[in-house]
Amino acid sequence: MWSVLLFLLVQPLHADSMVCPSSCMCNLEGAVKCVGNISDVPKGMPTNMYLLQLNGTNMKVLNEQSLAMLPLMLRLGISHSPLDTIHPEAFHVAPQLLSIKLSSNALSSLPSRVFSPLVGLEQLHLDDNRLESIAPVLFEGLANLNELDVSNNAIAHLTPNVFHGLSSLRYLNLGRNSLQQLPPTLFHSLTRLQFLMLYNNKLERLEVGAFDELANLLELKLHNNQIAYIPPEVFWALGNLMTLTMSSNLLQGVPNESFYHLPKLTKLTIYKNPLLSLPDKLMGQMPRMKDFYLYDTKLSTVPWSLFANMSGMERLSLHLNNKLRELPPDIFCCLPNLQKLSLKSNDIQDLHPDIFSKLANMNTLLLNDNKLRSLSEDIFKGNPSLANIELKNNQLRTLPGEVFSTAGGLRVVTLSGNPWDCRCGIRDIASWIKLNEGVVSDRTDVICRNPYPLLLRPLGSLLNEEFKCDVTTPSSSRSTHSSIELSHAVSTTALEEQEAVDFTATTTAPEAPSTQQTENPTESVRFTTPGTRRTTAATPTADVLNILDDDYIFKPMGTESLPVHVLSPPFLDRLVFENGLEFVHNNRLKGWVYLWTLPPNGAYVGFLMALHILLVATGVALILAAMYGMYRLHQATEDLGAILTNRKHAIISERKQKDQDKL
Repeated sequence: MWSVLLFLLVQPLHADSMVCPSSCMCNLEGAVKCVGNISDVPKGMPTNMYLLQLNGTNMKVLNEQSLAMLPLMLRLGISHSPLDTIHPEAFHVAPQLLSIKLSSNALSSLPSRVFSPLVGLEQLHLDDNRLESIAPVLFEGLANLNELDVSNNAIAHLTPNVFHGLSSLRYLNLGRNSLQQLPPTLFHSLTRLQFLMLYNNKLERLEVGAFDELANLLELKLHNNQIAYIPPEVFWALGNLMTLTMSSNLLQGVPNESFYHLPKLTKLTIYKNPLLSLPDKLMGQMPRMKDFYLYDTKLSTVPWSLFANMSGMERLSLHLNNKLRELPPDIFCCLPNLQKLSLKSNDIQDLHPDIFSKLANMNTLLLNDNKLRSLSEDIFKGNPSLANIELKNNQLRTLPGEVFSTAGGLRVVTLSGNPWDCRCGIRDIASWIKLNEGVVSDRTDVICRNPYPLLLRPLGSLLNEEFKCDVTTPSSSRSTHSSIELSHAVSTTALEEQEAVDFTATTTAPEAPSTQQTENPTESVRFTTPGTRRTTAATPTADVLNILDDDYIFKPMGTESLPVHVLSPPFLDRLVFENGLEFVHNNRLKGWVYLWTLPPNGAYVGFLMALHILLVATGVALILAAMYGMYRLHQATEDLGAILTNRKHAIISERKQKDQDKL
């Protein structure tokens, strides 16, 4: 019986708490969300409502009675609505509010003391509106306010005392406004502030002493402004600061010791500044520094001590500095915990052999898109944890065969985009690529640029005998020969008397070329010019044997003093390759003959043939499509002509009929 009576007593209260307007959604805890065609706060809310969210409504005005009869409501949110007016006494009927979010509306101004009755207010969001100014007394009386967001407005000026009295404020967001200057004492009353956002404004400088009273500040964001100058000691009072962003400003220089007395800093960004130089004494003790970003500057070098006080750093981005050509040998001396180092897209040409020797925990090294010409064999000897090395798009012609031997945990290496010289000196690194095909992720694009016969050949596909490391004398047994016959006409302005020179390197091989090939066939070269003939025999040296590799230019006897380019007359006869490349092409330009070849690779030739057929088929399809289009256009023109003719006849008939009716 008692249970039935208790049920009857509680039932009316429970029924009232479950009342919910038709345009809203309510839950048992008292949270209500309303959307749609609403012009004011709906009536008939649940009696236990503590949270009201009005999103995407048609509300334009919050009047003095809109929030009446809601005694338990603690949090109010009106967003993404055309709200542009708030009555000066709109919050007098709801002094119990702890949180107000008026984000993403159309507010351009606010009554001076509209929030003054809300003495317990802790959170106020006015972001993403159209506010151009803030009244000096707008936040008067909000001593308990913890969080204030006025970002993404059009505020251009703040009075020095606008935040006076906000002694409990911990978070202040002024980002994405139009602020050009900050009063020196603007933040002096915010002694408990921990997060200050000033990014994406138009600030041109920081005032002396601007942050002197912010000893508890943890995060300061100043990126994307127009700051060209910072006072020498402007950050010295921020002993608890952990994050400082100064990127995307106009700094060309930074004063000496600017970042001293910041022992708790863990993240610092000064990238995208036109920095020309940095002082030797810039960074103080920063053992907790984890991330450092210094890229997209105009620096040509950096001081050796730049990172010396950052022993805890884990990620360093020193890239995209297209004028950075030189790094001090001991610049990374004191970073034992560094895991990722990015030096990509700089102008670095050489690296000291010991520059990475102290980075025992480094696992990722990005050196791509520089102008590196060589690397020492021992450059990675102190990096046993290296797993990823990017070396593509440099000027490397060769690498020592043991350069990666000490990095036993390598998983990814990139080497493409370098002008690899596939002569004898590259044989060891080519063998390493063969043995580590799964590590070199771009191995098919690691191709030879020299010598000419190996042009575009992947390094991993070369055989040992193709490197031409052994050059022997005529006593060596060679069963066949290759013959190149070059006929030239030498200008009389270059030589006083025309004479014929036969420069021949031969062995005892038969006159007729053999149909069989050995691994290293002897090459025979005949250089002929018109006139009286004279033959000179020579021993096949390395220069002769590598005539195609080194672009060797012959000079007739007695003309040693003439410039080499004078002795390259137009090509007037024929060029014959025997036991050589399969596909040879030539072109004439300004008296020179340019030769190029296609490698005798069936797959490559098949690909080119398929591409040619595809292009021809595409051309035929386009021609047919054009013909069909012309045919359709012709039909449409004829149909239109017929319609116009019929219409003309109809008009003439009507006129005749009218004339007859008049008669």
